Amino acid sequence: MTETKRALAVPNSAVLNMAPGANLSAYVQAVSGIALLSPEREKALAERLFYEECVDSARELVLAHLRFVVHIARSYSGYGLAEADLIQEGNVGLMKAVKRFDPTKGVRLVSFAVHWIKAEMHEYILRNWRIVKVATTKAQRKLFFNLRSQKKTLDWLSADETRAIAADLGVDVTEVTRMEGRLTSRDVAFDAPTDSDDEDTWQAPQHFLKDEQADPCQLVEAAEFAEDGSARLHVALTDLDGRSRDILERRWLVDDKATLHELAAEYDVSAERIRQLEANALKKLRTALVA
Repeated sequence: MTETKRALAVPNSAVLNMAPGANLSAYVQAVSGIALLSPEREKALAERLFYEECVDSARELVLAHLRFVVHIARSYSGYGLAEADLIQEGNVGLMKAVKRFDPTKGVRLVSFAVHWIKAEMHEYILRNWRIVKVATTKAQRKLFFNLRSQKKTLDWLSADETRAIAADLGVDVTEVTRMEGRLTSRDVAFDAPTDSDDEDTWQAPQHFLKDEQADPCQLVEAAEFAEDGSARLHVALTDLDGRSRDILERRWLVDDKATLHELAAEYDVSAERIRQLEANALKKLRTALVA
């Protein structure tokens, strides 16, 4: 099967040697001139590839379906990406489909290949449409492409339109709103020059993302101070008697804090006595920490 993979990746025909990016018009004209396959001829070629791994059959199947890749690529022209690049990615999907096509299933190759062609184009769009990914999960990707296709204008969706799209796609309204924000946003250079007349330069992240705590000296100093304070606190706690330490820990160092009356009942003393023990323990801790 290695030979088949190599042939699918680099067919030796004049059409596929002509990259779409070199001369897109000539490429489209060339693939449009390739004759379509009859159902009988397609089935015969697919069977030869499936059962005999015939490289020539794979090549003919790919060539006859290149026009469909061009057609699908043009439906994604609204993303601002080069049509030639979309066609290249779609061709990869077509070759994957041809390799995996099973003629015993009784469907035409084009019906099977559409999924693979679109999948490759979708991956390319999501990788290149924004520097930061707009969709990572399968559900987000579905929402991304469906929302793009359902938005009729560049205006923000109204509340009714948002609810309608959410209901149509079976997602929460907040997901639609969040994705719309991603679609309408644009990339900004991190270090846009300050001497530019562009109104976006003052919004460049480098002008407002400065971390005032990023000085290594300050970070080391803060870490050492916290470590020293933690060590002093530990020593001070161990110096307390058992009752005082228990009262302090249960009053200050746990999520479910005990009340004075709860501790008073447990130790069979008054709540005031628990308060005095707590105050004395805190005083000892403060003395240890500032020493």
